[in-house]
Amino acid sequence: MYKPKTLEIILEHFKAQTPLRAPSLIISVWGDAVEPRGGRAWLGGLINLLEPFGVNERLMRTSVFRLAQDGWLSSTKVGRKSFYALTESGKQRFAQAFRRVYSAQRVGWQGVWTLLSVHKLNNEQRRELQLALSDMRFGVLGNSLLISPVADLEKVEQKLTESRFADSVVCFQSSEPLAADAALETLVVDAWSLDGLATAYTSFITLFQPLLTELEGKSAVDPQSAFIARTLLIHEYRKLVLRDPLLPDQLLPKDWPGHSARELCALIYEQLSSSADRWLASHLEGEDGTHLEVSDTYRNRFLRSDGW
Repeated sequence: MYKPKTLEIILEHFKAQTPLRAPSLIISVWGDAVEPRGGRAWLGGLINLLEPFGVNERLMRTSVFRLAQDGWLSSTKVGRKSFYALTESGKQRFAQAFRRVYSAQRVGWQGVWTLLSVHKLNNEQRRELQLALSDMRFGVLGNSLLISPVADLEKVEQKLTESRFADSVVCFQSSEPLAADAALETLVVDAWSLDGLATAYTSFITLFQPLLTELEGKSAVDPQSAFIARTLLIHEYRKLVLRDPLLPDQLLPKDWPGHSARELCALIYEQLSSSADRWLASHLEGEDGTHLEVSDTYRNRFLRSDGW
């Protein structure tokens, strides 16, 4: 079985991140490996899976406990074993986040902007409103204006009402500016901080492109190596795509690296999945002691429109 040499570099890159954010890695593993296999896993199996990443048993137990305290996970006892699963609220947050990872679709633009004047809100209230509107891709102009090219007015109104800011925010729409391409590009880059995101995508490509090159022509990859590599691939990509406003292509800078990063991620994921799944099949245990099989929807990741 082939063990990719470039995996050592990627793994060291992950371990060098301080502090080591074990809960974030657990979320990546849960969305990529556990949820497609019924969504429930034995803690002991998870401890063994994450040990190669530098997550020892104590850190793993502490991190899982923290995720449970934060409302992500719930536990049940089967004999002396503790099994964990997502809570209902955890499932909703997972579905939204991982749909962006596996099937992020950029929508077309009709030349219309939705703008929210938030000058009456303080900084804390603005952050709260931005969080409530996070799935509508609002950017920030100055200190008092939020702007989105794809927001649905009815959903905006609903979110404003739910977040108690309906009487403090002015909402209006504007058409595409004429003959102002350069200014518009600058506005978009600034409003969504795209320069920093572009740099992060480029770093992702630099880190993982050698792995794809090395995997070319390799049909039998070591299962554990494949699992580790795929996990780190999705973990690093997830952090980026959740920052990405997924703006329509018409508004993105030329040669936007997010497109290349997604294509690279999909190619490596496909290359590693069969071997990684063999490792998971023998190391994730269900409550009845049997090994867990993946769902049919999982097999079409990066292809399906719903991501699950």
